[in-house]
Amino acid sequence: MKELEAYIDGACKGNPGPCGVGVIVCQAGRVIKNISAFIGNGTNNMAEYTALIYALQEGLILKADKMKINTDSQLLACQINKTYKVKDAKIKALYNQAAHLMSAFDKVTVNHIPRADNAGADKLADKAVKESLRNK
Repeated sequence: MKELEAYIDGACKGNPGPCGVGVIVCQAGRVIKNISAFIGNGTNNMAEYTALIYALQEGLILKADKMKINTDSQLLACQINKTYKVKDAKIKALYNQAAHLMSAFDKVTVNHIPRADNAGADKLADKAVKESLRNK
């Protein structure tokens, strides 16, 4: 049974605007992968969901059975955990994609954590946006 933990964050310059995602994947408390990716223009919520999708895809690539996802996005955590409804059509499409990926695991938990505990993923997401703006 392989269990991975991921810290995820999305960043946007403007809302909507250029977006990036940051994902830190850990196994047994050790960082095994950092992901920093520019994802184009969108909203902050789209970036948060895309970061979740990246983390779940990475979990599948690494053949995890269980995933623990940590996010500082209360909205994402509450929507994935079905406390809040998803009303926005674009977010609904990303939600459905995430739910589909989650079904491939034995167990996925999504936890809302304080922003201060998510600094690493936040830095990776910001880095992706800054690099995309620098390359224009």
